[in-house]
Amino acid sequence: MGGNTFGKIFKITTWGESHGTSIGVVVDGVPAGMPLSEADIQRELDRRRPGQSVLATPRKERDEVEILSGVFQGKTLGTPISMLVRNVDVDSSPYEDVRTRPRPGHADLAYRLKFGHVDHRGGGRASARETIGRVAAGAIAKKLLAAHRVEVLAHTVEAAGVKLERDPSPQEIRKNVERNPMRCADMKIAERMKEAVLKAASEGDSTGGMVEVIALGVPAGLGEPVFEKLDAEIARALMSIGSVKAVLIGAGCKFAEMRGSEANDPIALRGGRLVTKTNNAGGILGGISTGMPIVVRIAVKPTPSITKPQQTVDMVKMEEGKIRLRGRFDPNICPRIVPVAEAMLALVLVDHMLRAGKIDPVRFR
Repeated sequence: MGGNTFGKIFKITTWGESHGTSIGVVVDGVPAGMPLSEADIQRELDRRRPGQSVLATPRKERDEVEILSGVFQGKTLGTPISMLVRNVDVDSSPYEDVRTRPRPGHADLAYRLKFGHVDHRGGGRASARETIGRVAAGAIAKKLLAAHRVEVLAHTVEAAGVKLERDPSPQEIRKNVERNPMRCADMKIAERMKEAVLKAASEGDSTGGMVEVIALGVPAGLGEPVFEKLDAEIARALMSIGSVKAVLIGAGCKFAEMRGSEANDPIALRGGRLVTKTNNAGGILGGISTGMPIVVRIAVKPTPSITKPQQTVDMVKMEEGKIRLRGRFDPNICPRIVPVAEAMLALVLVDHMLRAGKIDPVRFR
């Protein structure tokens, strides 16, 4: 199966299935000499780990990372870095019901129609556990970006119909996101989101939402004209996350309601630097970064695993019927997508900074 590798210079290849023995990633293109430890990776993996709150699947996985190659005496070697996480709390029994009956809203049907033979346990390769590799690789990307004063932040701005109706400051995002289970920058709105999510869950249903991802300190000049525009590659990266069904750059869909005089960002001088007074463009014009903050929102669909009965087809008997899922589910995926979205944006930015010569591809400096 193709499509498992992402990036041009900073490349990652994720591998593994939800109920296999382990899952992981190989990262190539990391400059030599960068300090890196398993603790650096674990910090990010702990943010996406299941079982952290009533809003996450109760599957109890420690998600402890092992670095197998590419690091010696605490520093990167410039060679491929291979990382592994072992699957521990695996219970495949609830998935026997779906061996021949694809679950509505899941990738089951598409995988079966394409490949025929699939791993039905926990969604196999299509499971959200695949994102472990993305987050592990993203931890390296974020550390490399931080050395060049670039920061990536994400937070939940909508869940279960409850919206954050103002733009929080980066300081609020840093302060509050890890203090509530919704990963929302506003603590009061976060509580309302939580109540709405749990209400739907008590009815055997799930909810969707919106996550915003921001990059601060991004230099101007990233991205290539036409087919390798920075916003196009960011959209591709974020759309590759399971359950993401739309990507909005800057003002996004609001552009459809604006006039040009409203949409265009006025250009000004600040301390001898060219800036825009507003940021409707989300930090990207003509597919190239302007030096303004990059602002992206992703629409996350409701968790497809619900306990309400749903219609499906037995693909062996070719008979319609009902299916009621058993297992351990997230009632809303937005909080756990936050670190994944950060990782994917970080991976795009590192790759483009290497391509633009903003980061030395050989030695960490």
